[in-house]
Amino acid sequence: MRIGILTGGGDVPGLNPCIKAVVERVADEGHQVIGIRRGWAPFVDFNPDEPGDRDNWFVDLDEQVVRTVGRTGGTFLHTSRTNPSKVKSDDLPPFLTDSYPDEAVVDVTPHALRVLESQKIDVLIAIGGDDTLSYALRMHEEGVPTIAIPKTMDNDVHGTDYCIGFSTAVSRGVQFINNLRTSTGSHERIGVVEVFGRYSGETSLITAYLAGVDRAIISEIPYDIDKLCALLLEDKAKNTSNYAMMTISEGATLAGGDMILSGEADSYGHQKLGGIGALTGELIKERTGENILYQPLGYLMRSGAPDSLDLMVATNYAVMAADLAVESGAGRMVALRGGTYTNVPISVTKEGVKRVDHEEFYDVDEYRPKVRHVSGKPMFLY
Repeated sequence: MRIGILTGGGDVPGLNPCIKAVVERVADEGHQVIGIRRGWAPFVDFNPDEPGDRDNWFVDLDEQVVRTVGRTGGTFLHTSRTNPSKVKSDDLPPFLTDSYPDEAVVDVTPHALRVLESQKIDVLIAIGGDDTLSYALRMHEEGVPTIAIPKTMDNDVHGTDYCIGFSTAVSRGVQFINNLRTSTGSHERIGVVEVFGRYSGETSLITAYLAGVDRAIISEIPYDIDKLCALLLEDKAKNTSNYAMMTISEGATLAGGDMILSGEADSYGHQKLGGIGALTGELIKERTGENILYQPLGYLMRSGAPDSLDLMVATNYAVMAADLAVESGAGRMVALRGGTYTNVPISVTKEGVKRVDHEEFYDVDEYRPKVRHVSGKPMFLY
């Protein structure tokens, strides 16, 4: 059997250990693993009629190739946000342009299937978030045996309690916030720390909860800047070191406002996020006269090696995915549900959205985590 594996979307710690574990799981049984470089990009840009370009898009994986990759973060297969079902005509490779005249956006899935056939891949394992896995679902619907592994910093893939990368992101956030306390306190400022979270504020909520910050703004709840200012001034006054700290999701919005977006939308329809923390800091300074320490954590949260939880989940997800591949368990996504490893249909990713239960875990009036009784609650308070 030839098993193809790819990583798409943003990088997270845990991807390399996941790839390594898949290879190690199937190698002894004589199966081959083909690493697919740059996510779904080869399914658009590789020309099967020019196989000399293969090494730019595919790599044969064995135990020696992956021997040390599990010690590092990121993905050595690289990644992209390519969506073969929605390719702008300007982004088509030259060998495909004549096939789609006069079309602004094209679906090159027939070509993607041809690429897959050219590499004689029997089963496809896709590691990614909602966007990457949406095309994994498309491959499954096209008859390609496909298995999904969920990963995202925001922990927001529907159908699983946990996505690879989340624990490390929170661990990094807690560490950096506690480090920033020294500068924020030394200068008696209000610290505004922006973290990942487009539609789900779980990273902001859990990081704030574990780091003990004063206030947390999440994506799900638009916030009133004047009320936030009043709360932070109270927090600062109560602190013997005369400073206050808050987190804010990158997808957060002011009451009556919109997300701060920039740049051109990618093939999944998303523009870049970032800047709400800077705007919030400016507004706080304008209304209170207090000096601000603004810090976007951004890629710092997804850099470096995975923590122990992400390493364990990534490895176990890989073993499950490899088992499904070998046992013809296609059309499934590996998952954690109720603290137990399991698998669910890939289609579950499109059956709903995963957001913070703000009625249960967030104090909307106080802009902070509301965690009083945890008995019987899910581990990650989603």
